[in-house]
Amino acid sequence: MQGHLSIRTTGLILALVMFTYLFGLDSRFAPKNGDEYVYLHIARLTAAANTWLPLQSALDNMQNTKPPLLFWQGIASTNWGNHWSLWALRWPSILYTALTACFLFMTVRRFTQDWRTGCLAAFTWLSFFATYRYGRPFLTDPPEVFWLTLPFFALLYWGRLAFESKWLFPLLAAGCFGIAFLYKSFAYGVPACFALLLWYWGFRHWSIKQVIYRDSLKIIAIGLIALIIFSLWFVFDPNPAAIWREFVLGENAGKFVAGSMVYLQDLLWGGESVGFLLLSFLANAGLFIFVLLSTLAQSWQERHRMSIEEIFLWLFILAFLLIFSLPSQRSGRYLLPVMPAVAALIALHWKRLPLWGFRIALLLQLGIFILIIWLGWNLSWQFANWHWALLISALSTMVIGLWQQSSTKLSALAGCFFAYLLLASSLLPLEANLGRYSAATIATIDQQDIWVPCDYRAKDEEYRLLMPGARVHGYQQATSQNLANLSQQYPLFAVHLPPAEQLVLCDGCKIIGQRSEMRARQTVDEILAILLGQIDRNLFVKEYIIASPSADLATSLQLKDACR
Repeated sequence: MQGHLSIRTTGLILALVMFTYLFGLDSRFAPKNGDEYVYLHIARLTAAANTWLPLQSALDNMQNTKPPLLFWQGIASTNWGNHWSLWALRWPSILYTALTACFLFMTVRRFTQDWRTGCLAAFTWLSFFATYRYGRPFLTDPPEVFWLTLPFFALLYWGRLAFESKWLFPLLAAGCFGIAFLYKSFAYGVPACFALLLWYWGFRHWSIKQVIYRDSLKIIAIGLIALIIFSLWFVFDPNPAAIWREFVLGENAGKFVAGSMVYLQDLLWGGESVGFLLLSFLANAGLFIFVLLSTLAQSWQERHRMSIEEIFLWLFILAFLLIFSLPSQRSGRYLLPVMPAVAALIALHWKRLPLWGFRIALLLQLGIFILIIWLGWNLSWQFANWHWALLISALSTMVIGLWQQSSTKLSALAGCFFAYLLLASSLLPLEANLGRYSAATIATIDQQDIWVPCDYRAKDEEYRLLMPGARVHGYQQATSQNLANLSQQYPLFAVHLPPAEQLVLCDGCKIIGQRSEMRARQTVDEILAILLGQIDRNLFVKEYIIASPSADLATSLQLKDACR
């Protein structure tokens, strides 16, 4: 089993993968990026305006933060907001992720003539934490990764036929890049076209003259047609000047502005340096980070015996690394499109990779399992029996992987999905009655103005899912435990208190409802306290909805919304 997948094992891992990615898809606690709140906000307001363009937003300077395709996708999947739920918004992301994995499998199987290597490439990519984190929420990343990688999959799949194509492949590539631009940014045209140039160079036996003579016009045409497709946003939007100001200058050109230091210093030192970009690239592999390191080492040792397909995969990765090291704002998230290529490289080297990287992955998984057991022991929550059965299965897989060398690699692969599943199932009680308001509470606040704590822009979009029908506004999270001040400012508001602390009501105030909530953005001292066992006070809060008779609604509505 160390180097080969049986049909039965493949079926079991595939079932585990599908269950992992679908389980908790509608959870508020699913790993994600805070940008999802902003995108929810823009999609909801645009749908409410019953228009495709211009995009609508109540956020300051964030009306055109991204091109329109993601928001149109959300409008379509929710039927113009009539079926507003995280599941309805997120399922297209799952579809894009599944399609990327499917095409990765088909491509690797084609040029290796081995379906097992193709399966390993797809499973490995799906096992990366970055894929799990960004490949499920309502974000631009799943469609961006799919449309940017599809032309490169086509080149690897059809080989000479695609490279020599004068019209069909260039039009396909231009269409794919154009759609990717309308999801994320035209800036991806630079690394994508640069990678194409390198691939054509390799196909022409490293002859620059041949590339210039036979392929340069095709690459230029691909880039220009893709930009023309992107420019349709300017054509159909009634306010193209706002797009230029907010998106082109703010979101793209603004990423070349130096941060805390001058450009050269930011390039070499600090949290957005090239070194940090490389670490972020490695961290995208999640629990397989040391497997990736061993692949890098082995690939370097075998560099003189690389196949042309492996060379192309490396050129694709290096092109994106080089181009995205130029902006002053550097993030491993910009490198998500190269992670399928990384997974393909791991799959190509799978049989020859040393076991130490996989054993470290198993030990990291063991740490997660122990943490989950410890949390379950210290919390008074009621977990379903299947949660503990899942934990036993995960531990058994990990022990078998550490004990039997023949099972180490596949056990580490399966263990990644077990770890994600257990993290999701551990927070499941907060998605049930423990973390939800009762039907009576929701009915009471229906069509009412209510103020909630906000620590991120558009965080109120999450509360709209918890309080359907209410008109939600935000106040600063830092004041969420100051009941006296809140009761003077807002007639209806949510307040946070540590679970063990007794709520002392203000005069005339009334509790409308309550639930439990998980805190975010703990301080270092609070994290240390959690590790020492003080979980309830530092990891969770009790949220109460309070009605206050002493606040004036008209005055409250004039206050600055902290979620904006």
